[in-house]
Amino acid sequence: MGLGISPAAAYDRAITIFSPDGRIYQVEYAFESVRRGWTTLGIKGKEGAVVVVEKRKISPLIDDKAVQKIFKIDEHIGASFAGIASDGRVLVDYARKLALEHRFYYDEPIRVEYLAKQVCDVKQAYTQHAGVRPFGVAIIFIGVDDDGPQLYMTEPSGRYLSYYAVAIGEKSNNATEFLEKNYKYELSIHDTIKLGILTIVNVMDGKPIPENIEAGYIDIQTQKFRIMKPDEIREYLEELEKEGKIKK
Repeated sequence: MGLGISPAAAYDRAITIFSPDGRIYQVEYAFESVRRGWTTLGIKGKEGAVVVVEKRKISPLIDDKAVQKIFKIDEHIGASFAGIASDGRVLVDYARKLALEHRFYYDEPIRVEYLAKQVCDVKQAYTQHAGVRPFGVAIIFIGVDDDGPQLYMTEPSGRYLSYYAVAIGEKSNNATEFLEKNYKYELSIHDTIKLGILTIVNVMDGKPIPENIEAGYIDIQTQKFRIMKPDEIREYLEELEKEGKIKK
């Protein structure tokens, strides 16, 4: 007499077991963690790159200023993530360590792609060993190196790709659709930031306020990544309102 267990259920008990159709269910579950995360996007243009995140009020008792979603990895690299926050925090610290060690050993800044690859090597290792689980987080890295503005997204599976624009998280499909219609590589860094904020505003529920948006950018002139302050984001929101792109 059967126990009523789905035939597929047996293949998600361990990370080292493939299903008959070649799938690893634990890795797919990690992707689902990313899809449930806060909407996060990255955009690169000819003058630089930007990353923007939707921040939500988790609890009225939590100090929102302590909730950080965008991180400085090195002088020339910034990052954000969607998925399990604890996994993201560990990998962000690991990326910072890699960048610091690279500067120490080679006396030069680490290339953005090489950093993304190193992080993905760790992610991939956690998809093939028994007794561990995949990292349930996708990370967006932006930066400027010898090849100009860079944007990479690392997946829970250990794969990474370069993008002109990419969105991850709960409303990534809507954000991606908006970016496909409005993205242009020739945009200035100011307009690239404005597009990123406008994209997040279009997928948010309710009236946008600076405290619910976090953004960071890097330009080819300074090659320094900086996290924007709420007053700066407010200026962009006011500019978008004046242009009629945001309802008052």
